[in-house]
Amino acid sequence: MRLIPVDLLKPGMVLGKKIYNADGLILLAEGVKLTDGLIRRLGGLELSYVYIEDANTDDIAVPEMISEETRLAAIRSIRTSFKNLEGRPNIKGTFLHLGKTFSGMMESMIDEISSLEESMVLLTDMNTNDYNLYQHSLNVCLYTMVLGLSYGYSREDIRLLGLGALLHDIGKTRIPPAVVQKPGRLSDQEFLEMQKHTVLGFEMLKDEPNIPLVSAHCALQHHERLDGSGYPRGLKGSEIHEYAKWVAITDSYDAMTTHRVYKPAMLPHQAVEVMYAGSGTLYEQRFLALFRDRVAIYPPGITVRLTTGETGVVSKINANVPHRPVVRVLTNTAGEELVSPYEVDLSQSLTVMIAGTGQAAPKQL
Repeated sequence: MRLIPVDLLKPGMVLGKKIYNADGLILLAEGVKLTDGLIRRLGGLELSYVYIEDANTDDIAVPEMISEETRLAAIRSIRTSFKNLEGRPNIKGTFLHLGKTFSGMMESMIDEISSLEESMVLLTDMNTNDYNLYQHSLNVCLYTMVLGLSYGYSREDIRLLGLGALLHDIGKTRIPPAVVQKPGRLSDQEFLEMQKHTVLGFEMLKDEPNIPLVSAHCALQHHERLDGSGYPRGLKGSEIHEYAKWVAITDSYDAMTTHRVYKPAMLPHQAVEVMYAGSGTLYEQRFLALFRDRVAIYPPGITVRLTTGETGVVSKINANVPHRPVVRVLTNTAGEELVSPYEVDLSQSLTVMIAGTGQAAPKQL
């Protein structure tokens, strides 16, 4: 499969992966041949990239962090639980079910992530249209648990960290929907209103017997920053709970790599570069370093330009050095398609580097 920008889609191309809506329902199935009408429809879905089938890359697999069945079940459970919270009074015991509802889900996801040959932070939203609270909550949870596993936390620590990550934005169920779901940028006043979700989330969770207090602190502190520039309390350095520092990284990353109406999604390497500008000032340096080493910054199927002048597609991630993947070279330095594409393992060919990501659509279907 090959990952290309939606604006480069052409009639006759075949969709390589399903496209889902915010509720986890399939909008378009894989194997669908695109027409002008379907391409216009995809453009209206606010997608940045899609996977398509391509003769030169049909054997390239796109790995997933958890199974499709587990993901869809999780999205539906999160959506149902969060929807049930909207408009309910904040009385002790109101959210008693949350810990029980998500405990089984946590165990399943930890099992699946732990069983992966290599734990990597892999993009999950390339085939989901636009940002939504439910998908974002799941993504942040998955990314954070992968990092927790790589960091060496115990299973119980990963469960607490994952629960905190899953519920970090639960306070948004207390923010007016017109603000949370606004299709454009927030005004200054709306942003101040949105900032309240941290305190509201903490208040919802802190006294619940099935929600550990450390998980509730993820809701309160995930927008705090090391230099004190965050909110709601302007905490600095060691004043911020360790779990919240992890969620700060994964929350920011998912926000950057998810399409918004007013801002297209960044690719992983772009988001990591932006985040690294805040290393040691906004984000914990040692945590960000581990994140960088575990994130697949060049997703399988993405077109890349090499310093040799050739162009190819990432065919495999090298887990130990994710910034140096295996690239299937498809065009020569003159931009001509090769009759016999070949692969270069950048972890072995140290003189060759990725110069940038390409935008060319495949000529062969």
